[in-house]
Amino acid sequence: MVNKHILPDRLKPGLKLVFCGTAAGRQSALQQAYYAHGQNKFWITLHNIGLTPHLFAPRDYEKLWELGIGLTDIAKHAYGMDHQLPKDALGGEAVAALKARILKARPHILAFTSFNGGRKVMGAKAAAGEQDETLGDTRVFILPSPSPLAANHWDIKPWRDLAKAVDALP
Repeated sequence: MVNKHILPDRLKPGLKLVFCGTAAGRQSALQQAYYAHGQNKFWITLHNIGLTPHLFAPRDYEKLWELGIGLTDIAKHAYGMDHQLPKDALGGEAVAALKARILKARPHILAFTSFNGGRKVMGAKAAAGEQDETLGDTRVFILPSPSPLAANHWDIKPWRDLAKAVDALP
């Protein structure tokens, strides 16, 4: 399950928002598209909270740039469920590399799409919602995972709070 970059970073200066997952899932790796599992709530949630004007398909992920939204993962060289990843895939080196990419791109907001991912970067006690700590000038949110495996932790409220924060950006 170790490979070259599984999915390309969709980062550039000037983005309003960047979503960050832990690693591409198996379906995302196979389809070469972010959040590609058919039961993943990511794309429907983006539409339901008003971040996209219509429901995007996973293969349309590159079009998010037109809306000021980018995508990345902590683990860029491995795919699978978090517990299947090589030990170092979400380790200190991967976290430092993510921080460097975010500090370079300087999005207004970084949103982790799982508690596990957010806590790897922001600390073990980080909770859902906007964090007190920033990464440089970038505000940070931690969101409940849209993955079907995390359905028992699903709560759309932090996602709605994120959408309000994005709407309030200059």
